[in-house]
Amino acid sequence: MFELDLDSYSEPVKLILEKINNWAAASIKMLPNFLVAVLTLIAFIIIARIVRRILTKLLDKTTSNLALQNLLIRIGYFAIIAVGLFAALGILELDKTVTSLLAGVGVIGLALGFAFQDIASNFISGVILAVRSPINIGDIIEVSGHMGTVTDTNLRVTSIKTFQGQEVFIPNSTILQDAIVNYTTYGKRRIDLAVGVSYGEDLRRVKKVVLETIDKMQNVIDPQNTIFAYTGFGGSSIDFEIKFWIDYPDHPSFLDMRSEAIMSIKEAFDNADIMIPYPIRTLDFGIKGGEKLSEMKLNLLENQDNSQREID
Repeated sequence: MFELDLDSYSEPVKLILEKINNWAAASIKMLPNFLVAVLTLIAFIIIARIVRRILTKLLDKTTSNLALQNLLIRIGYFAIIAVGLFAALGILELDKTVTSLLAGVGVIGLALGFAFQDIASNFISGVILAVRSPINIGDIIEVSGHMGTVTDTNLRVTSIKTFQGQEVFIPNSTILQDAIVNYTTYGKRRIDLAVGVSYGEDLRRVKKVVLETIDKMQNVIDPQNTIFAYTGFGGSSIDFEIKFWIDYPDHPSFLDMRSEAIMSIKEAFDNADIMIPYPIRTLDFGIKGGEKLSEMKLNLLENQDNSQREID
């Protein structure tokens, strides 16, 4: 039978036991330092939270840019935690580990920079947006075909709530590169309405009626900047545009005011006996050998008379 030679394993076993004893002794020796390192890291986390609260109160008093506030608060919070982490590693006498960690972070950061260019681009764009602040939380904006209210902005994306009730997350790089329409900046918005009147109307009288109607509407601002302009001869009407300003964003909404303007102009035209024409189409069946509509009617009447005579 095969027998194990225990003597041949005695030396390796001794080495393993010696290593285990050394590790146990080192662990017991490092236990106080480990506890101090853990307490140090916990202390820095507590300090970071206190600093975050202090920064929040200070920034609330100094700037109304919520994006910039969030950026500075997060940078301060994570910077203090990073200092605490390196201090804990120093207490554990892992200075070489800290140096290697920093070098590794640099190499990994370089590799990740190439691998995640979009994420890095969004991060940098988020910093630029926070500093320049072209948009703020609560603004009504339109970007990349999406229109709504800005609900949140961070270092990666900006979220807006559309008027249809959906939340859209737009990458910061897209916002920085695309055109942004901010409807909140100036606090007002212009409503443009296209209308048509009959060719038989007195155009000066039409202009006077429309301007008086818009001027009487509530919530219309800057009436001196209201624009009335005839735009051309349409197929069945003379077309014009009326352009006026309202507070925006505010109540009533843009859609409410546009709807109110349409109803008011229609009512004013009815009272003044001004006609808004609708397209009239004439069907001619006599083109290229066909029968004209009048001839078709006469033929139909003749057929009805003949049918009646046959019955009689």
